[in-house]
Amino acid sequence: MHKYLRALGFSRMKTRRELKKVLNDVLKNPTEKQYVSLEDDSIAVEYRKEFADSLGITVCGAYSDEIEFDYDFYYPYFIGSNISSTEDISVERHAEKDSYAGICDDLKVGVTLIFYLQNRMDYIKRINKSNSPIPHTSVNLSGLSISGSIMLPLKKNPQQERAVKQVEKNRNDLLAAARNGDEDAIEDLTMDDIDTYNAISRKIMNEDVYSLVDTYFMPYGIECDHYSVLGEIEDVREVENSLTKEKVYIITLNCNDLIFDICINRNDLVGEPARHRRFKGIVWMQGHINF
Repeated sequence: MHKYLRALGFSRMKTRRELKKVLNDVLKNPTEKQYVSLEDDSIAVEYRKEFADSLGITVCGAYSDEIEFDYDFYYPYFIGSNISSTEDISVERHAEKDSYAGICDDLKVGVTLIFYLQNRMDYIKRINKSNSPIPHTSVNLSGLSISGSIMLPLKKNPQQERAVKQVEKNRNDLLAAARNGDEDAIEDLTMDDIDTYNAISRKIMNEDVYSLVDTYFMPYGIECDHYSVLGEIEDVREVENSLTKEKVYIITLNCNDLIFDICINRNDLVGEPARHRRFKGIVWMQGHINF
């Protein structure tokens, strides 16, 4: 049973019989259905059913003939509403099944961002037409979380907010120059990191780490598309799973100027989410590429 089903409001699902009943419902009453022909003359098919706005379950498989459906795998999904990045995106197939990972080098994050591709059928159609890279794309990132907490924001006056934005802009400019091989930019970034480390090492003796770190976005565990995040809440709304009637929070986060939505079961969130507060938790990152 998929670990992140509870993020969509399926926390009371405990047995495979219950899961099978839900998957059969997806196959019989899909919200959306997509087909694409493959090189081996089979037909890949994807059934998707929404259980609330922009979130649901996708069942993937293929028709080896016109009658028999061969089930491959399923996954819970949540489609974000914000364009998170317009940087170049690469796509790689997973080894064990016909699913895909997207890779994006966004300067705002500081790490190579890897996400689970939601619209794989669109990608398969594209590569069937041409194997060349697809330029001028953007991605709507989203995350599923099964554990999180709400933290109070850092108090900043308008002058401090402007200073922080200017520092971030200067750092992004240096990162862009360093990517192009500018040795002076690489040296400046190294010195900035050393100064930051020294400043935090002094302050951490008397201050809490979350009063020094406003937001962060960093890899978590051994799975490449899992991240530990701390971000400022820009918007929050509550939806209800139409099948289980469980409440789910949809929260828009700002992590280092990276804007994306996350979905978490209300029972798994500690604290009351509100604008300008901060969310801290672990997310499974997904993405919908706008080809």
